[in-house]
Amino acid sequence: MSTDARINNEPGFVLHTYPFKETSVVAEVFTRAHGRVALIARGARRPTSSLRGLMQPFTPLLLSWFGKHDLKTLHAAEWQGGLVAPQGRGLMCGFYLNELLLRMLARGDPHETLYERYVETLALLAAERDDFERILRRFEKNLLADIGYGATFDVEAGSHAPIEAHLRYVFQPERGAVRETSQPGCPVSGRTLLDLAADRFDDPVTLAEAKALMRSLINHTLGAKPLYTRQLLRELTDFST
Repeated sequence: MSTDARINNEPGFVLHTYPFKETSVVAEVFTRAHGRVALIARGARRPTSSLRGLMQPFTPLLLSWFGKHDLKTLHAAEWQGGLVAPQGRGLMCGFYLNELLLRMLARGDPHETLYERYVETLALLAAERDDFERILRRFEKNLLADIGYGATFDVEAGSHAPIEAHLRYVFQPERGAVRETSQPGCPVSGRTLLDLAADRFDDPVTLAEAKALMRSLINHTLGAKPLYTRQLLRELTDFST
């Protein structure tokens, strides 16, 4: 595909928008086949614009655009339907997912499997349920794996000895799990590491330790700049990611 090809009817979601010139916005979108794309939605801030109500997060869209530069031009957007937007705590969690994708995905790098997981996760967040923490931890783990930062949880770093459930470890982002708990890293039990490897989040201890470990890995990946939505959740509610 040439860099200036026209893309038609690509499924995607708006992650974030910001003003551009007098009446337009730039929409950072996450698409199924093209990954993260930045689109100029010309005139989208005009009251009469058909785009005005569509450039919103958690709205399934069919997007058409063209352009040969990093900033493309949106040609058309159509509501696709079929997904209920999350509300309340689920909505705040959705904004957290969007910020993760904005910060951790490079533009133009396709992640089709991650896109499908994102759609599934939004549907889970929109349902009336109390397991938001499990939903977020699973998405964080899959996101890290999909962008190439996936960790190995079931063997020790260096020796590759199997993790033992009854032992304590320290998890280091650049290495993995080490048994020398006096070393720097995120303290974690062997049981939690095995549960992470098996994608199990039912045990409350696993859930609490997985939260700390995922935060450590994400912070290592992102660097010094904190996640705004994580701070906002901590300030506004007693529920934090």
